[in-house]
Amino acid sequence: MTQNSTNQGPKIALFEPDIPQNTAAIIRFASCFGMKIHIIEPCSFSLDDKRFTRVAMDYMDINHLHRYSDFKNFKDNNKKSRIILLTTKSPISYLDFKFKKNDILLLGRESKGVPKELHSSLKYKLKIPISKNTRSLNVAISGAVASAEALRQNNFL
Repeated sequence: MTQNSTNQGPKIALFEPDIPQNTAAIIRFASCFGMKIHIIEPCSFSLDDKRFTRVAMDYMDINHLHRYSDFKNFKDNNKKSRIILLTTKSPISYLDFKFKKNDILLLGRESKGVPKELHSSLKYKLKIPISKNTRSLNVAISGAVASAEALRQNNFL
């Protein structure tokens, strides 16, 4: 099924991304499903970085990319959407959550997640259950897994 790039469905937000290859992979999968991407600055690399462009390839041209100077600016510009943090520190599985069409899935920094005060200020926090013998998934994989479920629940897949 070909996705429409003007999809009004779930979106992905990246909080201060610091690994160019992960950000590029997220942009690539989001583009394939017509999802909008929000980047909350500061981004620790240039979008011209070769590590970034090698993975993003030509998907930057077809994706709707929005950049924000900080989290407050992001939140102020997305008041009609629920912001849902994906975190290992939530008791609620993404499989037990009812996603809405306009939700924004928030992914923290690869190296630090999101600050404690931001974490505690968000109402919706979900985890992806994984083996007890492991620590966490790669941020791009986490984004893809949760996005697939949000898209499925809202009939975008």
